[in-house]
Amino acid sequence: MVVHGKTVGLKHQVRTRLEHLYRRRVPANRVTTPELARQMTELSLETGRQVGVLVNRRGQIEYVIVGDASKIELPDFGRQRGAQSRFRGLRLVHTHLKGEALTRDDLNDLALLRLDLVAAVNVQPDGLPGNVHVGHLLPDHPEEPLEEQRLWETLPPVRVHDLDLDFQALIASLEAEVARSARVRSAGGENGAVLVGVTRGSRSSALESLAELRELARTAGVTVLDSVLQVRKELDPRTLLGKGKLQELMLRCMQLGAELIVFDRDLTPGQMNAIAEATDLRVLDRTQLILDIFAQRATSRDGKLQVELAQLKYRLPRLRGKGDAMSRLMGGIGGRGPGETKLESDRRRTRERIHRLERELHGLSTSRAVRRRQRNRRELPVISIVGYTNAGKSTLLAALTGTQAYSDDLLFATLDPASRRLRFPREREVILTDTVGFIRDLPADLLAAFRATLEELRDADLLLHVVDAADPQFESRIEAVESILAKLDLGGVPRLLVFNKIDRLNGDAAALGGLCRSRDAVAVSALTGEGFAGLVERADRMLSANGVPPVPAEGPSEGAGS
Repeated sequence: MVVHGKTVGLKHQVRTRLEHLYRRRVPANRVTTPELARQMTELSLETGRQVGVLVNRRGQIEYVIVGDASKIELPDFGRQRGAQSRFRGLRLVHTHLKGEALTRDDLNDLALLRLDLVAAVNVQPDGLPGNVHVGHLLPDHPEEPLEEQRLWETLPPVRVHDLDLDFQALIASLEAEVARSARVRSAGGENGAVLVGVTRGSRSSALESLAELRELARTAGVTVLDSVLQVRKELDPRTLLGKGKLQELMLRCMQLGAELIVFDRDLTPGQMNAIAEATDLRVLDRTQLILDIFAQRATSRDGKLQVELAQLKYRLPRLRGKGDAMSRLMGGIGGRGPGETKLESDRRRTRERIHRLERELHGLSTSRAVRRRQRNRRELPVISIVGYTNAGKSTLLAALTGTQAYSDDLLFATLDPASRRLRFPREREVILTDTVGFIRDLPADLLAAFRATLEELRDADLLLHVVDAADPQFESRIEAVESILAKLDLGGVPRLLVFNKIDRLNGDAAALGGLCRSRDAVAVSALTGEGFAGLVERADRMLSANGVPPVPAEGPSEGAGS
């Protein structure tokens, strides 16, 4: 029989008495017995250390543990969370040397390990048991507000001889209620997630970024249950969050029944693995979420290939093997030699697929270049619409040209570029193209995969930078788009700033006019058509000023500019 914990320095006689605790039995309806409590408090006073036992529901002691004077560390008996509809089947009874109530560590162990119950027996100066402090989990109630829900309940302390709590009845009623709550929660759908932001910068900008992550999650079909933000001087290199905050996150996820944790920053492979192992939940970072959205929404062959390429480049350094998967095919004594691990094989196949996708995309890029040359021979000016995601670019394209284009109040609603002809009032015909929306901190692999598509912007005679005028953070959105354009070496292409969605503004027209004058911009509503005449006239003047001659229309246009 093994005594777990901090046993170094214990006398042989004390070890023997600790081992004798395994012989004790606790009635099924009792938390503990006065005899067991007294034996534990005497050992605790003699050693100056906390002594604990884990008791199963049959009343058998499965673990005997020794801690230090202030805390006790439980053995690793499978720290993954138990099923949400039941408890662990073990209760912790241990001693407290300083007369304290249940500590935060006690309650964290209770919740994270889903113990049946935790009890702390105070050690009196004479070694006899004093008050007993008891705590147990509470079932959650999904229909109640989060701020009103509690994870656990602590009972008033009583003397060990007066502890008449019916343990069997308590656990039966709690598990029945927990099972009911689990059914209610499962009926509400899956993919519940908690969003996590960790920053060394300002809290306001971090909250703004978390709000955007919430929109990304909604677009991906993820139900956001809560969000957590921590501002730190230095990020923890292993888990980003501090130890206490990580425990708080785990408790919150358990309380909400979350299946997913989404971080508002990119995680290294080591960080992702460490957080997943600590929480026993699926972990995603911002890049994975964006890649998933792109994978859902890409419809053209070009778009699908580009998204797959970005996903493979992201996953390649994160491939890892476990256990037998890492063994050599010809491993073992007498079998060492040429061979390939499962991990190496996966990486090789991934690299081969990446090279194959790059060749296919190069071929498609060549085809696009041919189409651009044909278009250039007609000398049709090209106006490309760029902007932050969900700024209304596709709606503007459809409204200007009188055509149909998919649009929705979601981030990255359209990924595949679309081109339409547009006739200006003075018999000028242009090609109007839509592009994928930009976003702050656009994943590098995704930007690289879409670079071939976005490089078509270099052939544009004018860029319409569309901005959501109703977005309180439009200033930072403008900066993010300008930053990406600079990365694509498009800083020299003429562009016109277009404030869209003015129909959603509640402010006065004078303020909007002042904003447009200060930024040399125009204001429109793609939904109502307001401001279209001014936009078309301004674009026509800019094309003429940049030396683009008017090209008369050869036939009926797809839309009217005025």
